Amino acid sequence: MLESVVASSATPMQMWVVLALVAGSLVLYGLERISLELTSIALIATLLLFFEFFPLLDADGDNLLGPSTIMSGFANPALLTVLSLLVVGQGMVLTGGVSYIAGLITEHGGKNASVAIFIGLFVVMVMSAFLNNTPVVVIFIPIIQALAERIERSPSALMIPLSYAAILGGMTTLIGSSTNLLVSSSLIELGMPGLEFFEFTTIGSVLALVGFVYVLLIAPRLLPALASMRSKLANPDSSGKQFIAQITVGPAANMIGTKPVAGFFKNLPNITIQMIVRREHAELPPFEDDMEIQAGDVLVVAATRKALTEALQKDPGLLHSDAAAVEGDEAPQKSTQLLAEVMLPPGSRLIGFNLEQIGFRYQYKCLVLGIQRRSRMIRTQMTEIRLEAGDVLLVQGRSEDVEALRTIRDVVLLEWSTRTLPRPFHARRAAAIFLGVIALAATGIVPIMVSSFIGAGLMIASGALNLRQASRAIDRKIVLLVAAALALGNALQLTGGAEFVADQLLAATSGAPAPVILSLFFLIVAGFTNVLSNNACAVLFTPIGIGMAQQLGVEPHVFAIAVVMAANCSFASPVGYQTNLLVMGPGHYRFIDFLKAGTPLIIVLWIAFSLFAPWYYDMAF
Repeated sequence: MLESVVASSATPMQMWVVLALVAGSLVLYGLERISLELTSIALIATLLLFFEFFPLLDADGDNLLGPSTIMSGFANPALLTVLSLLVVGQGMVLTGGVSYIAGLITEHGGKNASVAIFIGLFVVMVMSAFLNNTPVVVIFIPIIQALAERIERSPSALMIPLSYAAILGGMTTLIGSSTNLLVSSSLIELGMPGLEFFEFTTIGSVLALVGFVYVLLIAPRLLPALASMRSKLANPDSSGKQFIAQITVGPAANMIGTKPVAGFFKNLPNITIQMIVRREHAELPPFEDDMEIQAGDVLVVAATRKALTEALQKDPGLLHSDAAAVEGDEAPQKSTQLLAEVMLPPGSRLIGFNLEQIGFRYQYKCLVLGIQRRSRMIRTQMTEIRLEAGDVLLVQGRSEDVEALRTIRDVVLLEWSTRTLPRPFHARRAAAIFLGVIALAATGIVPIMVSSFIGAGLMIASGALNLRQASRAIDRKIVLLVAAALALGNALQLTGGAEFVADQLLAATSGAPAPVILSLFFLIVAGFTNVLSNNACAVLFTPIGIGMAQQLGVEPHVFAIAVVMAANCSFASPVGYQTNLLVMGPGHYRFIDFLKAGTPLIIVLWIAFSLFAPWYYDMAF
């Protein structure tokens, strides 16, 4: 093997320095007293300096760990794939293209959080057995986020379980993961039959189901409350503040013709209708069952920002006629619209006037969707409310118009509240691009790297999101973490550090029964797959496992399958697998969060494998 040849030319000093860097980086990443980005930069800089002064030379005198090798992580196809998929996923989020799927899951799960989570994660696990699990996770990140909001749970409690469910599903078939295919290829290169499609489905399914129970019941409890708080702070729509809003039913509104059921309108869930104004007559609740909504009706409602946004997103006709009245403005569904909150300071010249007297939408080119006033309930049309100091206005407008509110002395733009509204106008084209990326990757017509990169470009070119929104989808933590991990993994392999540790640990099992050796071998590979990449572990440990099997007189495929199962245990590190990287940003996770949630899962799967595999393969102690 190349690794063995290279390792023979490495000095013990080089190997021990790299091993020390591995240990030090794990400690720094886990403690996070220094930012993850700074730790990654320092690690790369240390490797560059060390191997510049102490080069690892090959037979031709070239430095195997020169700058081109150490810095190659920044151009790694896996990293570029993840970043491209994040952009594609962002396009789906901004257009609101995932609401329908999330609605189906919650419709079957109802308000029972356990049922809804079970359905979503179980579907992910099953799909990952037959499709590349990276695009599966990309599909479900926004779905699980929307699901979390619907059942009032923090997305940070579900993002790591989402990644774990996908990895577990990939253990069950030959095409479930690229790792599985690499192990099969290594067997063929060693002159043995490759793995069959369903050869390890039984044992893989046992581990997947055991792991799924852990993912569903235990993993969410190990994730810190801090992640939940970060999610709430980052999402202003999670606020429970009630706004008084006025909705004019336009001629294209889907709500026209609907009637109340027991005094409530199902089209407006989580929204309290305080008054319906029809021409000069005001209808107060409780509403008669034969009352029918008509075009031109004015609905005075009390609702949270989230409920208003969802209602207007589902039925744009409720807002279009009113919003389009802003002179010179583009149709709101075709332009990038922001939702924000502005507060009236004590010296504002708007105090004492209502919105019609001010002409707010004509003067500032922003539509006022609602007014919030210190939790006081007001039963009058929103446009007739005289503004007071401290009132908070929920406004919608083009990004440039909302940004222009910063310069207006009569209002204070609340920076944390600004958020881009989903654009249903682009939802179909975004969904078509998204499904095209997945279809091309899943069928193998082109590699996922190619399809995802093209998809990201099409999302921008089609107008589903702009360059600024696309750049915000790229997390610098992921870029630096992957680059540092790949640099360290290359150094660990090329200096012989990985093989040295594996040999030392395996030598300690000399003379032990075959099931014990198989169990320890699984644990060693599972540990290394969270430091090296899972594919590197497959290539490195398959020959070692085959050699051990031959010495023990055991069927070689048993140890090859152990490599498949263990190399897929990439749970304790965000760099262990691409899906972990994908959920790191949406879940607002730290490095140690993966360590806390993933380490027990590795132990659980190790115990399950150690008990089931010897019995299944009839290995005697």
